[in-house]
Amino acid sequence: MTLSRRIVLAGLMAATTLAPLAALAQAASPAAAAAKTERVQFATTAGKFTIEVYPDAAPKTVANFMEYVKSGFYSGTIFHRVINGFMVQGGGYDRDMKEKPTRAPIPLEAQNGLKNKAGTVAMARTSNPNSATAQFFVNVVDNPNLDYPQPDGNGYAVFGKVVEGMDTIDKIKTTPTTAYGAMRNVPAAPIVIESATVVTK
Repeated sequence: MTLSRRIVLAGLMAATTLAPLAALAQAASPAAAAAKTERVQFATTAGKFTIEVYPDAAPKTVANFMEYVKSGFYSGTIFHRVINGFMVQGGGYDRDMKEKPTRAPIPLEAQNGLKNKAGTVAMARTSNPNSATAQFFVNVVDNPNLDYPQPDGNGYAVFGKVVEGMDTIDKIKTTPTTAYGAMRNVPAAPIVIESATVVTK
């Protein structure tokens, strides 16, 4: 066998050996892993909607939100603040308007490049920027006044977006509202979150 032929055969054997390894490496690569995106489907008395979360942009916010989802915290909570032309907010009160106890608040992640556009999901908070716990809201219009550094130098942290069922959000936003004690914009008929379930695409 000539030297040149031995070199060619050795090259073919090396390529055959390395091909499966290359395939395994590709399957384990971050790009391949990133193909699966976590989503959460909410079933409510007004219908269903699904949000996609963005852990790369808001890791602490998403981790906190997903813990509440997986623990079943949102089941039985309501959309307690609904303002058409602004947003719908829920995830903190039960249908008797009693606030559910939560875990410790999380740091604000509003400087993540995500904007409060129609259909995006962000964390609700008090005047303290690092006070978000379980309550979230869905923007029903573009709300640039909530983007960092608006409205108070801190902004509101967007961490996801409605990818299915925006018609349910549209139904929620037009529901008649009333006052309940000191709270305004409370749906007259409770809109209850029956379940929040993790789904993978």
